[in-house]
Amino acid sequence: MNQRERIANGLLFTDMSEGLPEDRLRGKEDAFEYNHTRPSDIQARINIARKMLGRIGDNFWIEPPIQFAYGSNIFIGDNFYANVGLTVIDDTKVYIGNNVLIGANVTIGTTGHPIDPELRATIKMYAFPVTIEDGVWIGSGAILNPGVTVGKNSVIGTGSVVTKDIPANVVAVGNPCRVLREIGDHDKKYYFRDREIRPEDYEVS
Repeated sequence: MNQRERIANGLLFTDMSEGLPEDRLRGKEDAFEYNHTRPSDIQARINIARKMLGRIGDNFWIEPPIQFAYGSNIFIGDNFYANVGLTVIDDTKVYIGNNVLIGANVTIGTTGHPIDPELRATIKMYAFPVTIEDGVWIGSGAILNPGVTVGKNSVIGTGSVVTKDIPANVVAVGNPCRVLREIGDHDKKYYFRDREIRPEDYEVS
Protein backbone atom coordinates (compact mmCIF):
# COMPACT_ATOMS: atom_id res chain seq x y z
CA MET A 1 0.00 0.00 0.00
CA ASN A 2 1.51 3.34 -1.00
CA GLN A 3 1.46 6.47 1.17
CA ARG A 4 -1.52 8.06 -0.58
CA GLU A 5 -3.53 4.87 -0.04
CA ARG A 6 -2.47 4.83 3.61
CA ILE A 7 -3.69 8.42 3.99
CA ALA A 8 -7.04 7.57 2.38
CA ASN A 9 -7.48 4.61 4.74
CA GLY A 10 -6.64 6.47 7.95
CA LEU A 11 -3.38 4.59 8.48
CA LEU A 12 -0.10 5.99 9.72
CA PHE A 13 1.95 7.45 6.88
CA THR A 14 4.98 9.52 6.00
CA ASP A 15 4.86 12.39 3.53
CA MET A 16 8.39 12.68 2.14
CA SER A 17 8.03 10.52 -0.98
CA GLU A 18 5.72 9.61 -3.89
CA GLY A 19 5.38 13.20 -5.07
CA LEU A 20 3.85 14.48 -1.82
CA PRO A 21 6.63 17.04 -1.14
CA GLU A 22 6.25 18.37 -4.68
CA ASP A 23 2.46 18.66 -4.28
CA ARG A 24 2.90 20.56 -1.02
CA LEU A 25 5.42 22.93 -2.59
CA ARG A 26 3.06 23.62 -5.48
CA GLY A 27 0.27 24.41 -3.02
CA LYS A 28 2.51 26.74 -1.03
CA GLU A 29 3.58 28.54 -4.21
CA ASP A 30 -0.08 29.04 -5.12
CA ALA A 31 -0.84 30.34 -1.61
CA PHE A 32 2.11 32.73 -1.85
CA GLU A 33 0.80 34.01 -5.17
CA TYR A 34 -2.70 34.45 -3.71
CA ASN A 35 -1.36 36.29 -0.66
CA HIS A 36 0.53 38.76 -2.85
CA THR A 37 -2.31 39.78 -5.14
CA ARG A 38 -3.55 43.34 -5.02
CA PRO A 39 -6.81 43.82 -3.07
CA SER A 40 -8.45 45.19 -6.21
CA ASP A 41 -7.47 42.22 -8.39
CA ILE A 42 -10.47 40.07 -7.59
CA GLN A 43 -10.32 37.97 -10.76
CA ALA A 44 -6.67 37.06 -10.15
CA ARG A 45 -7.58 35.70 -6.73
CA ILE A 46 -10.44 33.66 -8.15
CA ASN A 47 -8.19 32.24 -10.87
CA ILE A 48 -5.50 31.25 -8.36
CA ALA A 49 -8.08 29.71 -6.04
CA ARG A 50 -9.49 27.58 -8.86
CA LYS A 51 -5.97 26.31 -9.60
CA MET A 52 -4.99 25.88 -5.95
CA LEU A 53 -8.05 24.23 -4.40
CA GLY A 54 -9.81 20.97 -5.15
CA ARG A 55 -13.05 22.83 -5.85
CA ILE A 56 -14.65 26.22 -5.30
CA GLY A 57 -18.27 27.15 -5.93
CA ASP A 58 -19.89 30.42 -6.93
CA ASN A 59 -19.50 33.56 -4.77
CA PHE A 60 -16.20 32.50 -3.24
CA TRP A 61 -13.94 34.76 -1.18
CA ILE A 62 -11.02 34.28 1.21
CA GLU A 63 -9.21 37.28 2.64
CA PRO A 64 -5.41 36.87 2.58
CA PRO A 65 -3.22 35.70 4.12
CA ILE A 66 -3.92 32.00 3.78
CA GLN A 67 -1.79 28.95 4.59
CA PHE A 68 -2.50 25.46 3.31
CA ALA A 69 -0.57 22.19 3.35
CA TYR A 70 -1.66 21.25 -0.18
CA GLY A 71 -4.80 23.21 -1.06
CA SER A 72 -5.84 20.54 -3.55
CA ASN A 73 -7.60 18.53 -0.82
CA ILE A 74 -10.02 21.38 0.02
CA PHE A 75 -13.49 21.30 -1.56
CA ILE A 76 -15.73 24.36 -1.07
CA GLY A 77 -19.37 24.98 -2.02
CA ASP A 78 -21.23 28.13 -3.04
CA ASN A 79 -21.41 31.42 -1.11
CA PHE A 80 -18.26 30.92 0.95
CA TYR A 81 -16.44 33.62 2.91
CA ALA A 82 -13.38 33.30 5.12
CA ASN A 83 -11.72 36.21 6.89
CA VAL A 84 -7.97 36.75 7.29
CA GLY A 85 -5.57 34.10 8.56
CA LEU A 86 -7.25 30.88 7.45
CA THR A 87 -4.94 27.89 7.96
CA VAL A 88 -5.89 24.45 6.61
CA ILE A 89 -3.64 21.44 7.14
CA ASP A 90 -5.17 19.35 4.39
CA ASP A 91 -3.14 16.14 4.26
CA THR A 92 -6.51 14.58 3.51
CA LYS A 93 -9.88 15.93 2.44
CA VAL A 94 -11.64 18.99 3.85
CA TYR A 95 -15.25 19.35 2.71
CA ILE A 96 -17.00 22.72 3.14
CA GLY A 97 -20.64 23.11 2.15
CA ASN A 98 -22.71 26.01 0.84
CA ASN A 99 -23.29 29.29 2.71
CA VAL A 100 -20.41 28.81 5.14
CA LEU A 101 -18.78 31.72 6.98
CA ILE A 102 -15.38 31.47 8.67
CA GLY A 103 -14.01 34.14 11.02
CA ALA A 104 -10.46 35.42 11.31
CA ASN A 105 -7.54 33.17 12.28
CA VAL A 106 -9.35 29.85 12.10
CA THR A 107 -7.34 26.61 11.85
CA ILE A 108 -8.66 23.41 10.28
CA GLY A 109 -6.35 20.46 10.84
CA THR A 110 -6.82 16.99 9.40
CA THR A 111 -3.50 15.70 10.68
CA GLY A 112 -2.04 14.46 13.98
CA HIS A 113 0.83 12.43 15.40
CA PRO A 114 0.88 9.38 17.71
CA ILE A 115 1.04 10.00 21.46
CA ASP A 116 3.62 7.23 22.03
CA PRO A 117 7.03 8.97 21.80
CA GLU A 118 8.81 5.99 20.23
CA LEU A 119 6.23 5.76 17.47
CA ARG A 120 6.19 9.52 17.08
CA ALA A 121 9.98 9.46 16.57
CA THR A 122 9.39 7.60 13.29
CA ILE A 123 7.84 10.85 12.00
CA LYS A 124 4.69 9.00 11.06
CA MET A 125 1.35 10.79 11.20
CA TYR A 126 -2.34 10.20 10.55
CA ALA A 127 -5.02 12.22 8.78
CA PHE A 128 -8.82 12.11 8.94
CA PRO A 129 -11.23 14.24 6.86
CA VAL A 130 -12.97 17.32 8.27
CA THR A 131 -16.49 18.22 7.11
CA ILE A 132 -18.24 21.57 7.56
CA GLU A 133 -21.84 21.26 6.42
CA ASP A 134 -24.11 23.87 4.79
CA GLY A 135 -24.89 27.08 6.64
CA VAL A 136 -22.20 26.79 9.32
CA TRP A 137 -20.53 29.81 10.91
CA ILE A 138 -17.10 29.24 12.49
CA GLY A 139 -16.13 32.04 14.91
CA SER A 140 -12.72 33.73 14.97
CA GLY A 141 -9.81 31.79 16.42
CA ALA A 142 -11.58 28.42 16.40
CA ILE A 143 -9.63 25.20 15.82
CA LEU A 144 -11.13 22.12 14.16
CA ASN A 145 -9.27 18.88 14.86
CA PRO A 146 -8.89 15.79 12.64
CA GLY A 147 -11.98 13.79 11.77
CA VAL A 148 -14.67 16.19 13.02
CA THR A 149 -17.94 17.14 11.35
CA VAL A 150 -19.80 20.36 12.10
CA GLY A 151 -23.50 19.85 11.36
CA LYS A 152 -25.72 21.97 9.16
CA ASN A 153 -26.44 25.57 10.28
CA SER A 154 -24.47 25.27 13.52
CA VAL A 155 -22.37 28.07 15.02
CA ILE A 156 -18.96 27.46 16.58
CA GLY A 157 -18.07 30.12 19.14
CA THR A 158 -14.97 32.29 19.07
CA GLY A 159 -11.83 30.49 20.25
CA SER A 160 -13.47 27.07 20.46
CA VAL A 161 -11.50 23.84 19.99
CA VAL A 162 -13.62 21.26 18.18
CA THR A 163 -12.47 17.75 19.10
CA LYS A 164 -15.70 15.82 18.41
CA ASP A 165 -18.61 16.03 15.97
CA ILE A 166 -21.06 18.91 16.50
CA PRO A 167 -24.70 18.22 15.56
CA ALA A 168 -26.82 20.36 13.26
CA ASN A 169 -28.67 23.52 14.35
CA VAL A 170 -26.82 24.27 17.58
CA VAL A 171 -24.53 26.88 19.10
CA ALA A 172 -21.39 25.16 20.43
CA VAL A 173 -18.56 26.82 22.37
CA GLY A 174 -15.51 26.16 24.50
CA ASN A 175 -12.39 24.05 24.83
CA PRO A 176 -13.27 21.31 24.24
CA CYS A 177 -16.21 22.57 22.19
CA ARG A 178 -19.61 21.52 23.59
CA VAL A 179 -23.20 22.26 22.62
CA LEU A 180 -24.46 25.34 24.46
CA ARG A 181 -28.00 25.39 23.09
CA GLU A 182 -30.14 24.69 20.05
CA ILE A 183 -30.82 27.37 17.47
CA GLY A 184 -34.52 28.28 17.80
CA ASP A 185 -37.24 30.91 18.09
CA HIS A 186 -35.06 33.27 20.13
CA ASP A 187 -32.71 33.55 17.15
CA LYS A 188 -35.62 34.51 14.90
CA LYS A 189 -36.27 37.52 17.16
CA TYR A 190 -32.78 38.76 18.09
CA TYR A 191 -29.61 38.96 16.00
CA PHE A 192 -27.31 40.07 18.87
CA ARG A 193 -28.20 40.22 22.57
CA ASP A 194 -31.32 42.43 22.78
CA ARG A 195 -31.08 43.75 19.21
CA GLU A 196 -34.34 42.80 17.49
CA ILE A 197 -34.55 41.59 13.90
CA ARG A 198 -36.73 43.71 11.62
CA PRO A 199 -38.60 42.30 8.60
CA GLU A 200 -36.43 44.28 6.20
CA ASP A 201 -33.31 42.67 7.64
CA TYR A 202 -34.11 39.53 5.64
CA GLU A 203 -33.91 41.44 2.35
CA VAL A 204 -30.80 40.73 0.29
CA SER A 205 -28.81 43.90 -0.35
